[in-house]
Amino acid sequence: MKQKFFGKCFLPLLMIAEMMFSACKVDNIVYLQDLTDGASNTILNPKKITLQPDDKISIFVKSKNPQLTELFNITNPTINSSTTQRYYTVDSEGNIDFPVLGTVRVGGYTREEVAEIIKKKLIESDQLKDPVVIVEYENLHIYMLGEVAKTGVQNIDRSSVTILEAITLAGDLTINGNRENITVLRNEGNQQKVYTVNLNSGYDLLSSPVYYLKQNDIVYVQPNEMRQRQSTVNGNSLYSITFWTSLTTLPLTIATMIVSLTKK
Repeated sequence: MKQKFFGKCFLPLLMIAEMMFSACKVDNIVYLQDLTDGASNTILNPKKITLQPDDKISIFVKSKNPQLTELFNITNPTINSSTTQRYYTVDSEGNIDFPVLGTVRVGGYTREEVAEIIKKKLIESDQLKDPVVIVEYENLHIYMLGEVAKTGVQNIDRSSVTILEAITLAGDLTINGNRENITVLRNEGNQQKVYTVNLNSGYDLLSSPVYYLKQNDIVYVQPNEMRQRQSTVNGNSLYSITFWTSLTTLPLTIATMIVSLTKK
């Protein structure tokens, strides 16, 4: 009698315990697991951000002749009046209309290259002999979604941004983020391509075409299995107050049953 009763009760209790503790299990959260101390890996050359249609840039020209310089720096009324700067929007052909010089091709170039192009044109046209040209991004950004501490838009103020830098600015992944399945959506021409990155693998990450992000990239961190279970009806019942109460009282229940069985 004791053996039958114990057998009938022990199996369900074992299943409940296994289910509870497996529910508490968290997916692997360690980044770059396959990289060891002193290891080297060939990574893609740093990919600097190049300008695309609808990007906005500011261009500031400076020289020893401030009167001539004023011709190329038009004050923007939306910013501080003491700042001589203008925002330029790259048109569908990849051009901007620059004072005096007219149409300047900037699409497909980095901001350093654009600065050099304008500087060269100013010198060749005898407009300025010693120009200093500074180009800054004005509306370039990427989007962070999913299981990160801070979702939303990240402005780009540098020539290159890696996915690790973007994740850092987003406050890192939450404990519920699936580090093996990061999705990056990227506009390429008239198509939107989908890339998947595994943060647990350093070799996979460093060789990925989206290791260096571009403007308008969407980085989506998928939830891990535990998080997905929480979003289901059954999952919600598992993670309810009743579930955690049962978890804390499980050892006492087992002990009480064992004592009860030994007395019979």
